[in-house]
Amino acid sequence: MKTGFELDFVARTLRITGVVLLISLPFGIYYFGIWPALAFFSGGIWGMVNLIFLSSLIRTAIRPGGADTTRAVGFAVIKFPLLYLAGYALLKVPRFEPLHLLAGFSVLFLVMLLKATARALLGLDETGEHNSNPGQV
Repeated sequence: MKTGFELDFVARTLRITGVVLLISLPFGIYYFGIWPALAFFSGGIWGMVNLIFLSSLIRTAIRPGGADTTRAVGFAVIKFPLLYLAGYALLKVPRFEPLHLLAGFSVLFLVMLLKATARALLGLDETGEHNSNPGQV
């Protein structure tokens, strides 16, 4: 049984989100048209890149051996101004509707929610140890 938050949760979430986006792209093109499907796909890719840089920033800033400030500043410079400028550029594409971009961005959160719900329902985080003394917490 697993006893806590796994470090590869982000990597598995990114992998599953990428697969979901790739599977939904041809169906989106067929059913909704090329521009809404590309907006959905672009929003999802932007969300994935955002999560990659966020997790890299957190892992370099919060480490047992101390923060690597040079790399942390590098990740912060890439993540905050450049990535959000790219998100703004996606919003300014005339054929991309903001709702489609937002739906694509939300796929990442939906995958995280479904993974966490499945772990809770299947009891994958339970240790199997029960408190033998009901008076203690």
